[in-house]
Amino acid sequence: MKWPAFGYVRANTLGEFWKLKAEAGPDAKVLAGGQSLLATLAFRLSHPSVLIDISRLSELKGIVALGDTLRIGALTRHVELERSHVVAGYAPLLAMAAPLIAHPAIRNRGTIGGSIAFADPAAELPACLVALDAEIVLGSEAAERRVLAREFFHGLYATAMRDDEIIIAIEVPKQRKDQHTSILEITRRSGDYAMAGIACSVDVADGVVSAARLVYFGVGEAPVEAKTASAALVGKALTDASVAAAQGALAGDLDPPDDLHGPGAMKLHLCRVLTGRTLGSLMDERRAAA
Repeated sequence: MKWPAFGYVRANTLGEFWKLKAEAGPDAKVLAGGQSLLATLAFRLSHPSVLIDISRLSELKGIVALGDTLRIGALTRHVELERSHVVAGYAPLLAMAAPLIAHPAIRNRGTIGGSIAFADPAAELPACLVALDAEIVLGSEAAERRVLAREFFHGLYATAMRDDEIIIAIEVPKQRKDQHTSILEITRRSGDYAMAGIACSVDVADGVVSAARLVYFGVGEAPVEAKTASAALVGKALTDASVAAAQGALAGDLDPPDDLHGPGAMKLHLCRVLTGRTLGSLMDERRAAA
C-alpha cells in the first residue's frame, strides 16, 4: 500500500522540536529510526499530519556511565548497544539482546527509544528493561520525569508516556557482582518476531538465590513479569528441583493468547522450556566456576 499524504519537518535541537510539535498539533508523529513507524504508514495504520524528524538531536544520543548507572540516549541505535563495551560491562543483558532484534539492516536504523515507545509485546528491549529494573526518562517541554520500566508498559502498544512527552533516555543500574542475566527466545526463523522469549535477572549469593526477576515477551499484551515463578526461586539453591518449581508456577503467571504462531498452551510450554534452558545455563556456569 502507499503511504498517506503528510508533511515533513526536521528538528535540529530539542528546543526546536518542542516548537515544531506545538505548531504541528496532536496529529503529528515523531520520526527517529522509523523502523516501526514506516510500517504502520505503509499499512495505513498511522495517518499523521506531519512527521517531525528528531534523528539529529544530539541531546538524545550517547551512552554514558554515571557511577552505578548507565544512561543510554533514546536515539541510540540497536547496533550501538550490540557493539558498545560500556553496555557490555554495565548491562550485559542489553548487549545480549541486541543481536536478537530483527536483522542487521533494522538494527542499523532502529533506535531504542522507538522500540520502547512502540511497546511491541514481542520486542526484546522492553522485557530486558523490566528485568533490569530500569527507568525510562520522559521529557516534555516543561520538565522531565522518570517511570520504572515495570510501570511503563501498560498493554498492547500502550505506555505511560503522555501525548506531550517523548523518551529522552533509559537509565539502567550497573549489574551487581552476584547478578546473572540472560535472554533466550524461540523464533521460526532468525530475525522473526519471537514466538516466546524470556529475559531474566537472578542474584545468587553463597549458593542461594537472593533475588529473581523472570520476564516473558511474546506471550501477552506487554512484558509479563512472572512473580510467582520468580518467588519460587528465592531463598533456595539453584537446583533442578527449584527450576522445576519455577516452571510449574508459570501457569499462575502466564495466560498466553492464541495467535498466528499457535495456541496459548503451546506458548506456555515454550516458556517452560525457555525457563529450564536459561536457568540450566546459569547452573552450568556456576558449576564451571566452582
